[in-house]
Amino acid sequence: MPADQFLAASSRIIESIETVIDGKRDAVEIALTVLLAEGHLLIEDVPGVGKTMLARALARSVDSSVSRIQFTPDLLPADITGVSVFNQSDREFEFKPGPVFANIVIGDEINRASPKTQSALLESMEEHQVTVDGKTYALASPFTVVATQNPIEMEGTYALPEAQRDRFMARISMGYPDARSEMAMLRTRATSSPLDAISPVVGTAELAAMIATARAVYASAAIEQYAVAIAQATRHDAELRLGASPRATLQLVRASKARAALDGRDFVLPDDINALSVPVLSHRLIPAGRVGVTVGGYSGETMAEIVTRIVSETPVPLGSRGRG
Repeated sequence: MPADQFLAASSRIIESIETVIDGKRDAVEIALTVLLAEGHLLIEDVPGVGKTMLARALARSVDSSVSRIQFTPDLLPADITGVSVFNQSDREFEFKPGPVFANIVIGDEINRASPKTQSALLESMEEHQVTVDGKTYALASPFTVVATQNPIEMEGTYALPEAQRDRFMARISMGYPDARSEMAMLRTRATSSPLDAISPVVGTAELAAMIATARAVYASAAIEQYAVAIAQATRHDAELRLGASPRATLQLVRASKARAALDGRDFVLPDDINALSVPVLSHRLIPAGRVGVTVGGYSGETMAEIVTRIVSETPVPLGSRGRG
């Protein structure tokens, strides 16, 4: 896809989302970055700040199949993946696909379900397939999970397992709106939901072309070396017990390619790596000296500070400032 068409399409998506989510451009851009990088997004924050609204606005702005899963303590894995049902007329089992069979899957309050149910998403998020009763079923392409969760200090929540967190390309927080945005919300949502006015601004074929364009962005060997150096540094940092996985390094580069494309470039800069290091890496790390602690039980701000420090201490390799 030509750069001007890519930028025009991405601008339409951002503008569409911002009719619902005002004053959160950084969160909106990261959500779109994850979608174009074929990753999964975790939105963590306190109730009522627009986590689900952002997920739904992103899904409605794209003409693709969308499903929503409301995670509850009694939700079962089969409620997500689907189940084989015996067909009396054919005298054989027939697979009934679950809500995971969609281009965009919204997982609302994912950490209110048990770890067993949360784990039902592991295969689908990593391998884009589901195995039920020994049979494997491919998922739609593109496939993105946008999940929301409340901080684990909230009543009735379970911490996401490390393997589950590591499948999310990025984690973001919404934060409270500023006074102007909150006043505008009071006026625009007095009688109806702004989601009702959102219609798709990008078709499925156009989205696929945008994803292909982001995937084709050039990342030099020096950029890859920079990403690896940051990941390696997290594994040897005295404040961390668990550093970034190789999957995290891969997803950091993929996300950086999408960010570069959104900035109108066909090559990755160190600034792309720097800008995405916190949302891509911080939720995967576990601090030292606290056995069994989950990242949700540790200050997110502190984890962000650790990642920021590591990035600032990692030298930028020569030759990483352009295509050369």
